[in-house]
This record gives sequence, C-alpha cells and structure tokens, in this order.
Amino acid sequence: MLFGGFMSHTQYLAARQRLQRSELAVPGTNPGMFEKAANSAADYVFLDLEDAVAPGDKEQARKNVIEALNDIDWRGKGKTISVRINSLDTHYMYRDVVDVVEQAGDRLDTILIPKVGVAADVYMVDAMLTQIETARGYSNKIGIEALIEITLGMANVDAIATSSPRMEAMHFGVADYAASCRARTTNIGGLNPDYPGDQWHHGLSRMLVACRAYGLRAIDGPFGDFNDPDGYLDAARRGAAMGYEGKWAIHPSQIDLANEVFSPPAAEVERARRILAALDEAAAEGRGAAQLDGRMIDAASARMAENVVNTDAAIQAKQ
Repeated sequence: MLFGGFMSHTQYLAARQRLQRSELAVPGTNPGMFEKAANSAADYVFLDLEDAVAPGDKEQARKNVIEALNDIDWRGKGKTISVRINSLDTHYMYRDVVDVVEQAGDRLDTILIPKVGVAADVYMVDAMLTQIETARGYSNKIGIEALIEITLGMANVDAIATSSPRMEAMHFGVADYAASCRARTTNIGGLNPDYPGDQWHHGLSRMLVACRAYGLRAIDGPFGDFNDPDGYLDAARRGAAMGYEGKWAIHPSQIDLANEVFSPPAAEVERARRILAALDEAAAEGRGAAQLDGRMIDAASARMAENVVNTDAAIQAKQ
C-alpha cells in the first residue's frame, strides 16, 4: 500500500505498520519493572538507557537491558520492544549500539535515537546496525525511530524523515523541545495558561506532516504529571485529533488512557464500514460519490474510513 501524496505522481512507501497506541517507558536501571511492562496492556515498550539513567548507572543499565531482551519473550507477549540509546553527543552511544545489538539484536524491534538534529545522526546509527547485523548474521532488520526534541531536529524534520530505509516513526519529545525553544514552562506536555491555545501545536503539526508525507508513524511523547489523568487525556485527544496514532506512557496508569484515546470507538468503526459499503455500491452503479445519513461522501471519505477500519483491525488482531 502506498502512503502519502494520493494525488501526486511522487509517492513514498509506508514504513512497517505497528500498533503503537501506548508506548511505555521503562528505565534500564529498574529491572523489577521489566516483567511488569511485558505483561502490561501497552502496545510498545522502550527500555531506556538515556534520560532516565544517571551517568554513573549507564553501564549497569545497559547490562540490565541486554538481559531483559534475552530473558523475556516480549514478542510472545504481544509487545513491540525498543531501546532508547544515548544521544550521539555522548560517549555512551556507541557502546549502547554495539553491546545491545551484538548481544541481543535478534530480539530487538527498533532503536529509538534521542535528540536527532540532522539526517547524518540517523545515518550513523544505520551504518552501525548494518555492519553488526551482517557480522552476526541476523535475519531481522532493526527499525529506527527518531525522537524530535530539539529545534535543530524540527528544522530538519523532512531530511530526517527520509534519512534511512530503516526509519519507521518519529516521536515528539516535548520536554527537551521546550528547553531547546527556551519556552517559559516547567511542565512536561502541559499547557501554559499564558499562551492562548496549545503552544506545542506547531511542533506537533510540523512533525506530523513530515511523518505522513514520507510514510512514517507519528507518536506523541510524554505527559509528565501522572497524577493528572484528565490533563493526559486532553493532550492525547489533541494529538489523536491531529492524526497521531499513539502517545508515551511514563507511568503504568497512563497505558489504558492512551489505548482508550487512540482506539477508534465502535460507533466510529461502524460508520466507517458503512461509508465504504455505500461507496462500493455507488461505484457499482458508476457513481464516484454517494450520500450517507444526509451527507455527501466520496473518495476522500473512503481514505479516512479505511484508516479507521485498518486501525480497528490491528487492535482486534492483537486482542
């Protein structure tokens, strides 16, 4: 299935599609959480070697993550498993890639690169992965996901989106992005009452357009106050309304909230199926448009309806 540019002669193949409504972040320093994460309702889990790990704990966290990848059947438990490595401006990054991929690369689905600023950042990790996979004889090709969380990355988001055939998704990292913008806020993902609206809307929209133009999944990042479920739901709903297909959960209590928001309601799925059926009937009669419930529907309606039906099918397949 071709993705993006429906009316353009230039079209980009969709990256591998994965259910990614909820993405649970698990610090590599907390092995006690690994099994719980594997048994949770999260679609996606990333084991974190970066911001959640203090410098003095980096090496032990890396060992913990390798052990967890090898000892837990993440895929068997219905999880896509990822590792967030350290950023390229640190001396931890190369050892993260080498040790994790050499020792557990066949158990790993994707690598999440933080603080991506330019396409060359992705190229470096891609080159390392290619060499290690070849040397080890791995049959699976590890995907790459980019965390857009600095202004340089947002300025280069189109080049980053097309930087590697391994690219699958981009994530909006609101906390570091706020710092990079020097935004006057200390909340992670919350709104500033001094701003008339959502101050993250432009960044979210800019990254989303790049993802959809080039066939990548678009994932919203963290909401820091896990004692504010209403605030989390509001943020998730804004992202879903824009076209995001999932959001991070930095606490287990946020998993069900994300799954709820990014799962199309039964009534929406039923209407989508009715739209497709009505258009099939119209096409059989030689008509390109139809009416349903007093509203005109056409080929654009079909594309929107297909998105809903396909998402629901992926959810039902997992369940």
